[in-house]
Amino acid sequence: MPRLAVLATAISFVAGCATERSDPAGCPPVPIYGPEFLAQAEREVATLPPGAALEQMLADYQVMRDQARACAAG
Repeated sequence: MPRLAVLATAISFVAGCATERSDPAGCPPVPIYGPEFLAQAEREVATLPPGAALEQMLADYQVMRDQARACAAG
């Protein structure tokens, strides 16, 4: 759980870096995940070994989700 919190905090800082906005019609959709699915994902992330490549990939995915949201809101 602490690694997930650190990851989420780091992602929130990086997410603010987007500077350009696009036409919302050209923005990718952002999937919505239910609470049970998110809880399962959190449990699975907690089992990853320290420094797992998948952890970085998830961080990158979160940044892309945040950028897509900003694009649509733009």
